[in-house]
Amino acid sequence: MRTVDEETRKYIESIEISDIPWNRLPTIYGRATDFPKYLNTLSQMDNLDDVMCDGEEIAINIEHQSTLLHATPFAMVFLLRIFRKAYEQRETNDIAAILFDELLELFLYIAESICDSFEYHHDDPLPHFSDMLKEEYLWSEEYDEEADAERYGDDNLFPDDLFYSFYYYSYKVLLLSKPIVENLQAENAKKLRLCL
Repeated sequence: MRTVDEETRKYIESIEISDIPWNRLPTIYGRATDFPKYLNTLSQMDNLDDVMCDGEEIAINIEHQSTLLHATPFAMVFLLRIFRKAYEQRETNDIAAILFDELLELFLYIAESICDSFEYHHDDPLPHFSDMLKEEYLWSEEYDEEADAERYGDDNLFPDDLFYSFYYYSYKVLLLSKPIVENLQAENAKKLRLCL
């Protein structure tokens, strides 16, 4: 459980933002349609106000009260890459240093949500990370706020194996942050290590 198999690692390391149908992935407050823009802003690390604003948009839409949704594991893939980049640049770029700390805190929230979910009985996850992008699990191409709201009200919003996969594969992404987190002395890093 605390390791990442080679197939999953390869997928996490190679998938591109453009490979994800963001407009068809639900978030806490809607759809992940604007995630590519937000992730690009974070990756650029050149305007603190924009980084903080777009970072907040991602954070509030991928985790809420220990709930993760369909967009979470995919957002985590790109947040991990940004986390690594911010780590490398934090000594020479003040925005990178701030973003690094913010992402560390977000990763801790996600990890705590995942650890909580592991304590309960759950279905097995889907066999492959990419299975979450199968047509049967994606939402409609066209965004319809009313239809989405109705769907959110459904008791069986997500099949159990898909829902558990949001946590399972987000955890697999977090495991790839270990080489950085293991060497940090920050309190959030110490807490995160306990979950990994």
